[in-house]
Amino acid sequence: MKRIKNAVLAAALLVILIITAASGPAEEQQKRYTATFLDVFDTVTEITGYADSQKEFTRQVELLKERLTYYHRLYDIYYEYKGVNNMTTINDNAGIAPVEVEGEIMELLRFSREMYRQTDGEINVAMGSVLSIWHDHREAGIANPEEAVLPAAEELRAAGEHMDMEQVFMEEDSAWNSAEGFGPAANGEELEEAEAGGGTVYLRDGEMSLDVGSIGKGYAVQRTAEYAREIGMERVLISVGGNVCAVGEKSPGVPWRLGIQNPDLDSEIPYVVKVDVADMSVVTSGDYQRYYTVDGVRYSHIIDPDTLMPPGNFASVSIISGDSGLADALSTAVYNMSFEEGLAFINKMKDAEAMWIFADGSIRYSEGFEAYLAVEP
Repeated sequence: MKRIKNAVLAAALLVILIITAASGPAEEQQKRYTATFLDVFDTVTEITGYADSQKEFTRQVELLKERLTYYHRLYDIYYEYKGVNNMTTINDNAGIAPVEVEGEIMELLRFSREMYRQTDGEINVAMGSVLSIWHDHREAGIANPEEAVLPAAEELRAAGEHMDMEQVFMEEDSAWNSAEGFGPAANGEELEEAEAGGGTVYLRDGEMSLDVGSIGKGYAVQRTAEYAREIGMERVLISVGGNVCAVGEKSPGVPWRLGIQNPDLDSEIPYVVKVDVADMSVVTSGDYQRYYTVDGVRYSHIIDPDTLMPPGNFASVSIISGDSGLADALSTAVYNMSFEEGLAFINKMKDAEAMWIFADGSIRYSEGFEAYLAVEP
C-alpha cells in the first residue's frame, strides 16, 4: 500500500451528500446519500446507499468505516498498531517466532493460499521481498522522474528466492507442527484451540515478507459488504480505491450501473463500457493505476511472480464476481497470464467473468461477461 503523505488525505474526512430521491414506490420515503473518506487502505472510499434520513445513513457509514479501518490495520504491512498483531508483526518476526493473530488474518491467509494453488502461483502474498524493491524504486522514480531506474535483475532474483508460499506456516499445518525449534509440537506439547477463530502464523524463511495488496482490500470489502446487510443496509454501493461491491439492487428491478475506466488517461472518453450489477463486485487491475516511467516505458505496480517484472500484456483486466475478494485476486492473477491462459482459466470458473483491454484499445470478453453490459437507453 502506498502511503498517502498529503495531510488533507490523511485526515478523517466524511462528507454526506443528498444525490436524488429513490424511484421505487417502496422506497419513496428514502433518499440516496453518498459518503466519502480518505484514510482507509490509503485510497478514496465512497459509500452510496439509501436511508430514511441523513442521520441514519451517517450512523451506518460510521459503522462501515470502523469495520474497514479494522481490516486496514490488520492487513497493513508498514505500521504496527497498539494492541494489534498484524501483517507487519508477522513480517517483523519472520524466522524468529510464530505470531498469534486474529481470525480475520487466518482466514485471509487461508484464502490467499487457496488462490495461490488455484492460479498456479500467479497470486502470491509471500512475495513481499520482491514487491518492496519495486515499491522503493517506484516511489523514488515518481519523486525524481529524471533519475528513475529499474531494480537490478540480480537484486530481484535474490529476493525471489524468498517467496515460497509453502514456507508460510499456520497453526493447522502439520509442517508448522514439526518446524524445528518452533511451536508447541517442538516441545512435545499439543496445540491449543485458538480463541475466536484466531491462530498462529510463522514465516520460517527469515528473509520472507507478506504483502496482501493483491487480495486484502477486496477481501475486506467483501466482509464489510456482508456486515452492511447485518446492520440493515439492503442496497448500498461500496467503492474502496476502485474495488466496487454492489449490495442488493439500486431499486427494485433496477441494478447498479458502473463504468469501467478507460485505461487511456489521455482519452476524452472516461469509461470504456458500463455494466449493470446487483450483489456483485467489479474489480480492475491495470497499468494506469500505480506506475512510474523509466526511459519512456511505463512500469506498473503489478509484478509477475514468474518474471519478477511488471507484465505488459494488457492495459487492464476487469473481473465481475459475486465475491469481492475473489474478484480482487483474479484481476491480478489474470493480468499476469497470457490472454489465452486467462480466458481458459476464467471460462472454467463458476463465479467470475473477465474483460481484457489491450494496449491498442481492443477489448475481449470471457463467455459470460457481455451479459452484464449495460443497454444504454
